[in-house]
Amino acid sequence: MLTSVGMMLALLGCQVTQGEGPKAERPELRELVNIDDRILEYTRGAASRAPYTPPGDTAREGLAEGVGHLLSGDTGEAEQRLAEVGFQVTRLTDTASGRRYDEVAAREPGDEARWGRLYVNADATLRWSIQVPHPVADSDTESLGVRLLEKVPGGALVVAGAHRTAGRGDAADVAHRTDSAFHAIVVEMQKRGIPGMQLHGFARGADRPFDAVLSTGATRTAPTEAAALADRMQGDGLKVCRGWSKRCPLEGTTNAQGKSAKRNGATFLHVELAPGARGDGSDADEAAAALSGLLETWSDAGR
Repeated sequence: MLTSVGMMLALLGCQVTQGEGPKAERPELRELVNIDDRILEYTRGAASRAPYTPPGDTAREGLAEGVGHLLSGDTGEAEQRLAEVGFQVTRLTDTASGRRYDEVAAREPGDEARWGRLYVNADATLRWSIQVPHPVADSDTESLGVRLLEKVPGGALVVAGAHRTAGRGDAADVAHRTDSAFHAIVVEMQKRGIPGMQLHGFARGADRPFDAVLSTGATRTAPTEAAALADRMQGDGLKVCRGWSKRCPLEGTTNAQGKSAKRNGATFLHVELAPGARGDGSDADEAAAALSGLLETWSDAGR
């Protein structure tokens, strides 16, 4: 008991003294959490398929501006702009690792809470992003996203807040829409040249005999690190289809974030994984290790 109390007090101390700037430059709201539980509890809410209505233009613009200020280090302005559209920034300290993350999330339950969330590593310069547009629907992509966020410093995780079928028509399928909070947040990072990896899942079949399908979305060429990722996965025994060198299923050529990445000159990697390469699948550890390796490459390249 004393050990646990000591650890909690130490972490609380870290929130105030470890690398903090002036009071105006750090979030007013701060919490001690288990980051896995925090994020996965939120994404599990997508299973309810609660009604989803996309944000209007004003809300999307406010979110984009607020996130932009946060990424630029102007936390005070970020909090003010986000508050105007019902969102807030909370500095989270993970009780397991002591690492800190800035969470952008809706202040109250309701429509805004299903627009999605952003988690940014607060202890390192932002070098890459992981995007999870279909939590629950593409099972275990959310847990893989959290795993990668914790594994490699310098990252951000963008997660959708609704099941892809929760809206009218395809309104909640944020990977193919530009009128979502998810898209607005991703674009803000792309404008800063932050490379992104988007996680998807598929069921294997006769027309999909692969463990992973890798592609670069609307761009038909691949950066060196994408080819290296494919090589590593293949070397670990995974069957990989490379969308930049042959025709593959699920290439993501119509992906909205892939198209915006091309316009903004940002690197975008679309990753489709079979069940065995996600969650508790037999190839999940190999897939996660390979993806982590690519994120480490991006992190090193940005230094």
